[in-house]
Amino acid sequence: MSPDHPPGLDLDRLRGLLERERPGLVNGPLSGRLIEGGRSNLTYTVSDGTSKWIVRRPPLGHVLATAHDMKREHRVISALHPTAVPVPRPVLLCENPENGAAPGAPFYVMEFVEGTPYRTADQLAALGPERTRGAVLNLVDTLVELHAVDPAEVGLGDFGRPEGFLDRQLRRWGKQLDASRNRELAGIDELHAALGRELPASPAATVVHGDYRLDNVLIGPVSDPRGNDPDRGADEIKAILDWEMSTLGDPLTDLGLLVMYSKPLGLPDSPVSTTATAAGHPAPEELIERYAARSGRDVSAVSWYTAFAWFKLAVILEGIHYRYTLGQTVGRGFDRIGDLVPVFIEHGLTTLQEG
Repeated sequence: MSPDHPPGLDLDRLRGLLERERPGLVNGPLSGRLIEGGRSNLTYTVSDGTSKWIVRRPPLGHVLATAHDMKREHRVISALHPTAVPVPRPVLLCENPENGAAPGAPFYVMEFVEGTPYRTADQLAALGPERTRGAVLNLVDTLVELHAVDPAEVGLGDFGRPEGFLDRQLRRWGKQLDASRNRELAGIDELHAALGRELPASPAATVVHGDYRLDNVLIGPVSDPRGNDPDRGADEIKAILDWEMSTLGDPLTDLGLLVMYSKPLGLPDSPVSTTATAAGHPAPEELIERYAARSGRDVSAVSWYTAFAWFKLAVILEGIHYRYTLGQTVGRGFDRIGDLVPVFIEHGLTTLQEG
């Protein structure tokens, strides 16, 4: 893959656009590369040899839909950048697909932020138990900061439809499940029905990230150690990434997902990466208690939100398994995804029953 011609991005046209819209920003020809591993929208690093930026665009050949709304992603990071929530600085939004810098698609540019996304327990091992603990606790504290933002005050009062949010989410993922059905899955309809019967009353709506977990943030050493909360350790969250599922809704859905990702699956050699088994990783109970103490929210229904997260991930994995059976996936590990789905269903049922 040539650094001068990454797929889906025309660097010469991008440079021309930046020179017109942000004169003085770029100092020379651009090089760039596609960041591998993205599950949906495409992400590139771009550099003029001195400075670096990130470009985001929809998948190649995709007709733009809400899930790939570049204007929406750009809007939320633009609104949050002046707040205490760490997000990259927005640079430019291009809504005109005819521009040609990202052929056939809108795109946006944001600053490059130094930091590491930790995706596995092995990667966290390099930090050691104490720094791992601090990093995960920072994840909770930063979520509290996100949920403390008043949407109306930052211009996001119309960013979603909070009324009936949980009911719509449950119906949406039920439809996703129906679209991927090609085998019997014991317990999944039982889990879906039980979630519907026990739907909790949502607290006041906040900006919800929608996919909040450790590998969707960048972590690095604290910028200013003076006055640092000793309980937060030597590292801080430099930026929250991947806002494509963000909306206004129930903040406890973010907490439930974080709690779900913090519980070990108990499966050796799982094709789904997890950081929960890393030495020093706080237990889910501690994360819940910390969020409750720092946010002041009632978390007594957190088992519902965690069970819903297990259900949602089971549906996502079943969709991947379904595409694998149709020969529509490329890469290693997809042959084992289907075996994980019953594990996620069982965790969801157990969480809902035992609390």
